[in-house]
Amino acid sequence: MPEYGYFLAAEEHDPAALVEQARMAEQAGFQALWISDHYHPWNDAQGQSAFVWSVIGALSQAVSLPIETAVTCPTVRMHPAVVAQAAATSAVMTEGRFRLGVGTGEALNEHILGDAWPPLHVRLEMLEESIQVMRRLFTGEVVSHRGTHYTVENARLYTVPDEPVPIDISGFGPKATSLAARVGDGYITMTPEEEMVTRFRKGGGGAKLVSGGTKVCYGADRDDCVRTVHKLWYNALLPGEMGQVLPSPRHFEQLHPLVTEDMVRDKVVCGDDVDQHVGTLRAFAEAGFDRVYVNQIGLDQQGFFDFYRTKVLPRLNG
Repeated sequence: MPEYGYFLAAEEHDPAALVEQARMAEQAGFQALWISDHYHPWNDAQGQSAFVWSVIGALSQAVSLPIETAVTCPTVRMHPAVVAQAAATSAVMTEGRFRLGVGTGEALNEHILGDAWPPLHVRLEMLEESIQVMRRLFTGEVVSHRGTHYTVENARLYTVPDEPVPIDISGFGPKATSLAARVGDGYITMTPEEEMVTRFRKGGGGAKLVSGGTKVCYGADRDDCVRTVHKLWYNALLPGEMGQVLPSPRHFEQLHPLVTEDMVRDKVVCGDDVDQHVGTLRAFAEAGFDRVYVNQIGLDQQGFFDFYRTKVLPRLNG
């Protein structure tokens, strides 16, 4: 039976709200936390995008749950040596309850310093080299590295956890999933596809942690929930590679007309039907996931946590 966690959406809520949601999640019976790591929200309607490492520091003092970034891109906007220091400090502050989720990222967040946005195969090379750099730094030893994409000179992390920070790799296609299987401590994906889990496990991932996440919108009025999702998270329903290559929130806003409310109704659990909420999360369990994270879209966070505490989590854990 998988563990069930809550996914904190830093694009939609300010830092104080995220910390309060983490407290409510722990009280409701969720067993872990994910938190997004972005420079921009996907659109202006979401309206937030705090520096994730500051929020993790606050979370470490507010809750006792495991925490993971979902996900950090340690390749362009931030050098892997700096990400390693942030992750190591987070692990120390959480007494070993921190995992670093990483991925190849999106132009939306990573192009801000004027760097070119590489094609996927280059981004995968950069991700693999960045993981090598970070793992060496997690040892607390002096590291010098001169690779294809990164240079590190005489760097040492003095504040490190007792055990190296686990690095989970996000993958939505076969190439990234194969990389996760080969070099990751775990695998992250956002759809309950058993085929991808099997690819990860047979490709070298074995029994390592497989985590997945989904978004829902709880509320008594299903149509109102659909409108909320359509306003705030229509970007999640855009097809193809647009999510990886568009450079700014306004470009995503230009594509809003491509996503209809009927598409939201078909793809996102909206409303207060317990069976729909339970079925969506059970699909991940049936596909072989070890942890499943859920995010509530919109402002009714307290209602969501009460609903999951009393009706959804008891069914899932029963």
